[in-house]
Amino acid sequence: MARKTTTDDPLAPVTLAVGQEELLLDRAVQQVVAAARAADPDTDVRDLTPDALQPGTLAELTSPSLFAERKVVVVRNAQDLSADTIKDVKGYLGAPAEEITLVLLHAGAAKGKGLLDAARKAGAREVACPKMTKPADRLAFVRSEFRATGRSATPEACQALVDAIGSDLRELASAVSQLVADVEGTIDEAIVARYYTGRAEASSFTVADRAVEGRAAEALEALRWAVSTGVPPVLITSALAQGVRAIGKLASAPRNARPGDLARELGMPPWKIDRVRQQMRGWSADGVAVALRAVAEADAGVKGGGDDPAYALEKAVVTIVRAARAGRGQP
Repeated sequence: MARKTTTDDPLAPVTLAVGQEELLLDRAVQQVVAAARAADPDTDVRDLTPDALQPGTLAELTSPSLFAERKVVVVRNAQDLSADTIKDVKGYLGAPAEEITLVLLHAGAAKGKGLLDAARKAGAREVACPKMTKPADRLAFVRSEFRATGRSATPEACQALVDAIGSDLRELASAVSQLVADVEGTIDEAIVARYYTGRAEASSFTVADRAVEGRAAEALEALRWAVSTGVPPVLITSALAQGVRAIGKLASAPRNARPGDLARELGMPPWKIDRVRQQMRGWSADGVAVALRAVAEADAGVKGGGDDPAYALEKAVVTIVRAARAGRGQP
């Protein structure tokens, strides 16, 4: 049996990421991969879902290499592995291979608890990734995000950001990054208000999501709320561009590719692959091109090339909605 340890070394033989918060799970994986590639830039990373990890697959992936290359093997949704594959993983836990880091992502519930217990008994490094359902937890998360950047934010600013953005940890993390990049010195409530005050639904990402989904009324409503409550127009054009580009990237990817493979290839987290797949119905290559031109025109308009930034944004949203609806036979 592997020696039990409390190490927090990302290159520990086995890392166990437990919970259902996708952002934290992805970060746990990214931390291990970054540490491995810092030690060896040629590290081979295998990101697997339960259907891809059949009995015997783990033995193949962890067998000694002629070139002794470092490898990271990520197993997502480990609680859904088949009984035979769980036996393989438990066997591996007793004698992990050199130069290989196994990362098990487990929801932490009753399903697959035997594997969870076995990994803990074997001394796996554990990373907690709990779903943050309480406002106090999200507030603590925002504070920790600011601390991680070495920047200072007042308690009132952190609370205002949670109130404005809502429960999506990815949007909260993105908002912190945006503020840190744009603002010098301590971030206070007035700065947050200038960027994000308004209904949580009025975030720039919500405008983009409703637009690429072809939901005209909701997209325009979210846009008008965002503009009226002071969300910077450049954030909205940036979100629109990201939304349309994601459609284009996924549309050109192999249709039978797994989310984990697509995530690595396209530079998107797996949760976003699933969301974009739902949004892309009805889109065509021509529609993506038209929408991107509209976003570029709006971006120029809000950066001084036009007289009315709000009109430039509204025009872009309408064009994107039409492009999204065109393939569905809708006007």
